[in-house]
Amino acid sequence: MNETATQFLTAEGAAALQRELQQLREVRRPELAKLLKTAVAQGDLKENADYHDAREQQGFVERRISFLEDTLRSAQVIEKEDTPAVVGIGCRVTIQEKGEAGAETYRIVGAAEANPREGKISYESPLGKALMGRQVGARVKVETPEGMATFRIRAIE
Repeated sequence: MNETATQFLTAEGAAALQRELQQLREVRRPELAKLLKTAVAQGDLKENADYHDAREQQGFVERRISFLEDTLRSAQVIEKEDTPAVVGIGCRVTIQEKGEAGAETYRIVGAAEANPREGKISYESPLGKALMGRQVGARVKVETPEGMATFRIRAIE
C-alpha cells in the first residue's frame, strides 16, 4: 500500500478498523505466540503441522496489523452532513435500476471499509464514482459485467 495516499474513512469505519487492530494486537497475537511456543516444544519443526499452521496464521496477522496501521495513519475521517444535497463519502444512497421494480440502498465509503455484502461500496468503485457529486433524481450509467446499466438516484441520506 502507498503510505502517502490518503485513505478516506467514515467515523464508523475508522472505529471498526481501530477495534480490529486492538483485537489483533491484544488477543490474536498473544494467542498465536502461545500456539507457537507449544508447537516448538513438540520438537522436529520440519514435520510439525501445528508449528507451520501457527507460523502461517502469525504471518497473516502481522500483515493485517501492518495494513491497518498504515490505513489508520493515512486516514482522513469524513464527517457526514446531516442533510446532504449531493452524494459523498458517508452518505446512504438509494438507487433504482432502469427497468427494475425494487430500489437498493448503499453507503458510500472509502476503499478500506467497503463491503458490498453489507451494502457498503467504495467511492472508487465504478458505481461509487458514477454516484459521487450527483443529486436526487440524477441518472447515472455504469458499466457492469452484464453490460451498461442506468440507475436513478431516489434518495440521499
